[in-house]
Amino acid sequence: MTTRINFKGEIGQDAFISVLDHGFLFGDSVYEVVVTQNGVPCFMKGHLKRLRNSAAGLTMEIPWSDESIVEQIMRTIKDAGNAESYVRIIVTRGVGELDIDPTSCSNPELIVLVTELKPYPLSSYEKGINVALVSVKRNSRDTVNPGIKTGNYLNNVLAKVESNRMGAQDALMLNHQGHLTECTTSNFFFVVEGRILTPSLDCGILAGITRDVLLQVAQENGVLVEQGEWPPESLSKADEAFITGTVKKVMPVTHLDGRSIGNGQPGPVTRRMMRLYDEALEEEGKSSSG
Repeated sequence: MTTRINFKGEIGQDAFISVLDHGFLFGDSVYEVVVTQNGVPCFMKGHLKRLRNSAAGLTMEIPWSDESIVEQIMRTIKDAGNAESYVRIIVTRGVGELDIDPTSCSNPELIVLVTELKPYPLSSYEKGINVALVSVKRNSRDTVNPGIKTGNYLNNVLAKVESNRMGAQDALMLNHQGHLTECTTSNFFFVVEGRILTPSLDCGILAGITRDVLLQVAQENGVLVEQGEWPPESLSKADEAFITGTVKKVMPVTHLDGRSIGNGQPGPVTRRMMRLYDEALEEEGKSSSG
């Protein structure tokens, strides 16, 4: 596995930021994760748009153009030389006073971290995973809005710790109104009588790039996806479930709290969405490289 880190335009195997960087001190940073297909980072337009939206949500300036960010990403991918790469793009508030006030930070930092893409085990897609409904609630939209992808993921960390204790591969969180939201790093979907249901953005979730692509390909292929608010009791009627994420892609969920969803196997709707997303990803890789 080859890892390369681009910091201040210099690429190496390691990098060091000041302990006075507010990204380190307070989690005052934003980030995106991109994967490559045929060596080309996919869905960059959506990721960079969300990166800027996240920064705006923190009143943080991103002084680099999209073109210059992509240039640094491509330089780092080339230097790493992986067959396929996992790319993390981080923008921190920068160095400032040892104080929570961000006005002392005048120079944000851009970090591009590239490492070899390690796919999830094939068994996760063939058999599905077990997800636990945890007691940790998703951040409220009027606190640290989950729609902002920040470097402060402690709430999700605690949810993952709880799901680990329950023997599950991921955690499914509720919001403070008791509605389903999302997993720790993935959006959540479930299927009832052939209809795909997923929590709406109003529930307090991240607008996932993979989620957006899936909604688009579903519409293009006549698949009904309903966005709304559902209590956890709704899952008792679920025939199938799956989660989506940049690295996970479309991953079946076949057990909830150790109990089978449907027949405990990836269902036909889930398998169709897996195929449609893989086709969209392949097309993205071809069009971007062309």
